[in-house]
Amino acid sequence: MEYRRLGRTGVKVSEIGFGAWGIGKGWWGETDDTLSVRVLVRALELGVTFIDTAYAYGNGHSERLIARAFRQAGRRVFVATKVPLKSAEWPPKPGVPAREAFPADWIIKHTEQSLGNLEADCLDLQQLHIWRDEWIDEPEWQEAVQKLKQQGKIRFFGISIIDHQPETALRLVRSGLADTAQVIYNIFDQSPVELLFPLCQKLDIGVIARVPLDEGGLTGSLTPQMTFPQGSFQTSYFRGDRLRETCGRVDRLKPLLRGEIPTIAQLALKFCLSHPAVSTVIPGMRRPEHVEANCAASGGKPLSPDLLSTLKSHAWARNFYQ
Repeated sequence: MEYRRLGRTGVKVSEIGFGAWGIGKGWWGETDDTLSVRVLVRALELGVTFIDTAYAYGNGHSERLIARAFRQAGRRVFVATKVPLKSAEWPPKPGVPAREAFPADWIIKHTEQSLGNLEADCLDLQQLHIWRDEWIDEPEWQEAVQKLKQQGKIRFFGISIIDHQPETALRLVRSGLADTAQVIYNIFDQSPVELLFPLCQKLDIGVIARVPLDEGGLTGSLTPQMTFPQGSFQTSYFRGDRLRETCGRVDRLKPLLRGEIPTIAQLALKFCLSHPAVSTVIPGMRRPEHVEANCAASGGKPLSPDLLSTLKSHAWARNFYQ
């Protein structure tokens, strides 16, 4: 496992992190908690030192499983979690103030709950689960974050950017109020490269690249005929012709595979890691073989300039979250 600096935090984290949404129950069909803990422990064994979770992943269930894994492994690693949005609509419409989306008492309450779930005295990284740059001038959320830092309850603060909208966090990055920015970045969505990544590099902001495997689309394991568990997130994400179109675009990537890059998933992860702005990439992992395959993408030969140039042509502007 290779390690990278998480921006100005100065903390070295594994370049392959653990995205813990999938173990939180409710979104991805039935999960086995015992298996989830085993998967987390295996990730720690293979050198993963960055885990991303959120209170919203099962109302703290994902966080509690992480705490169980730490007890079983006998050690802790860097954990990033998130304050859930208070207002019901996701994402909040323009004009909804931060005092409604993330009131100060809400930020403090959920930080306390996450501390309890993770059995921790201090959160390594607390994030707002969504962000709009129009909130930058509101003092209430800033005061809550500052209070939590002064109390030693959070070390660092960051935000998770609205799906496919990296431009909505540029003011915050410029302000210096956030230590990290979490954003969708993968072969299909390369939009952060235009403005967000250069700005983060200039200001030394840590970048957490989420959805590197396009919610499963870039694992290379999906077929147009497959079905997903009833009510699972992927049932909605790949509804209609979306699955067929995704599989077609993945098929166009397969001729790019070669000896040192045997799978679409490894190609996708190495693509993310090829950008120097990226501190860590956080694929979801629900089985030990997922952990082993994803961790294998760390290190080794980087993608060649020619291959990276070819992959630029596979960018695909769309929003399956709507």
